[in-house]
Amino acid sequence: MCELFGVSSSVPVGLTYALPEFAKHGGLMHRNKSGWGIAYRMGKDAIVVKEAAPASDSAWVRFIESHPIHTECAIAHVRYATQGEPSYANTHPFARELGGRLHVFAHNGGLKDIWDKVSLQDGPNLPIGQTDSEYAFCVLLERLKPLWRNAGAVPKLHEQLDIVAGVAAELRPLGSANFLYSNGETLIAHAHQRSWEEKDGFSAPRPPGLSLLRLDGRALIAKGLHMHDIGPDAQVAAVASVPLTEDGWEPLPANTIVDLEKGREVARVAG
Repeated sequence: MCELFGVSSSVPVGLTYALPEFAKHGGLMHRNKSGWGIAYRMGKDAIVVKEAAPASDSAWVRFIESHPIHTECAIAHVRYATQGEPSYANTHPFARELGGRLHVFAHNGGLKDIWDKVSLQDGPNLPIGQTDSEYAFCVLLERLKPLWRNAGAVPKLHEQLDIVAGVAAELRPLGSANFLYSNGETLIAHAHQRSWEEKDGFSAPRPPGLSLLRLDGRALIAKGLHMHDIGPDAQVAAVASVPLTEDGWEPLPANTIVDLEKGREVARVAG
């Protein structure tokens, strides 16, 4: 069971994380977490910081807690390994170049037997690690590749969403398939179902897999997360595995895809 967080804003906002506290919102209490990572979008590129070690022991995390990086879009992930050993290659978010820009992806859940049930051609987008999550990302990039033939030209949104929806529909029968994906122009969230950590293990998966919050001029301050430098005219939306504060979060129905651009919900697709 992992934790996802994403933000989309009309202006660069400062983000600071206390990742061990952030993970506790969803009940991820084990000290021996398997890794953590954050991708800060910088236009077509991104700063990706990740580590295959518990966030509670990380000097990098302590730096991030006290030094906000400003961005219009970010994806964060705390990992509890279920497939693939704790290693840098198996740590989210994953990033690959396609169409002259960096694409970023993070996933929450387990996709049983994805290697046998979802085909991936022997092409340029192959997994580096051993996780089901990275494999799913490579499948998504393979399907999106025909749309990104011309470097610098962004494909039509409805064409992208059709492909994302098709891949999501293939993943859902294999297990929990919550994911966040960004190509630099947009943040796409797919909400499915998630497991909850309990005394003797994890619960059976159930929706909501993600929740959505619209801030629009308000700062988000939660235990483990501080989003600041939000001007009164800024449009900001956040997505998380579980609500980080008590008010305002919308539980997303299972099989829902939401597209966020510069803090606005541009499209929603019900699967």
